[in-house]
This record gives sequence, structure tokens and C-alpha cells, in this order.
Amino acid sequence: MNENATTAASKAVVQEYMDTLVKGDMDALRGFFAPDAAWTLAGDLPLSGTWTGPDEILGEFVPAMMARLVPESMEFTFDGMIAEGDQVFAEWNTRGLARAGGRYDQHCLAVFTVRDGRITAVREHLDTLHARTVVFA
Repeated sequence: MNENATTAASKAVVQEYMDTLVKGDMDALRGFFAPDAAWTLAGDLPLSGTWTGPDEILGEFVPAMMARLVPESMEFTFDGMIAEGDQVFAEWNTRGLARAGGRYDQHCLAVFTVRDGRITAVREHLDTLHARTVVFA
């Protein structure tokens, strides 16, 4: 596959992943990840670190974060992406209410790596001070 085709295929996977996230279909997200996919949350939050495989990513990391938020208040908006080869840089906003009572309004950025039609790695960056103040208060 040439570089342009790889870029287009990588973008398509991340676009479909983001569309599924925005719809709130958390169960369907599992199919986007390779068995050994790694999701790394940058910073020094209680959940910062690397989560490996769909079971950890969607079965531990995401539920641990969502436990601190009011699920029915959550909304995700996708802002766009830039891609080159198997790397896709994506932006989105996560908004909702924290169980502690604050309003969570987070701008998220992540670099996705896509191989063979599956997400193999994600490096997520966000405002850790805002997350610590609102979500981990």
C-alpha cells in the first residue's frame, strides 16, 4: 500500500472510531482496537499511564474515568484530524458533569497509530490541571 492509501485508510479508521464515540456506542469501540493496543494518558493524574488491550482500555481505563463523571451528561464533539501514513492526530472535546459537581469541559488531543485496519496505539494529551481540579477533586 502506498503512503497516500495508508494515510486514507488510517484516517478512515479514526474517523469511524470518533463517529462511534460521538454516538456513545461504547460497546462498538472495542472492535477498533488491536488485541495488544496501548492507550497512554499523559500527565500525572491518578489514571495517567499506559493501558494495554481492549479489555484494559475499555474495561478498566474508560470505566474508571466515567465513574467520576455523570454518564448521561457526557457529550463528545469531534473537531478534526491530520494524518500521515499510519499516524493520525485527532482533536475532540469532552463535556459533562463531574460527580464532584464541577463542569468538565476538556479539549483532548491524541496521536493514533493504525495498522491493518485497527488502532494499535493512542497517546492522549489533555489539560491535566482542569481534569485534576474538576474530575479528581
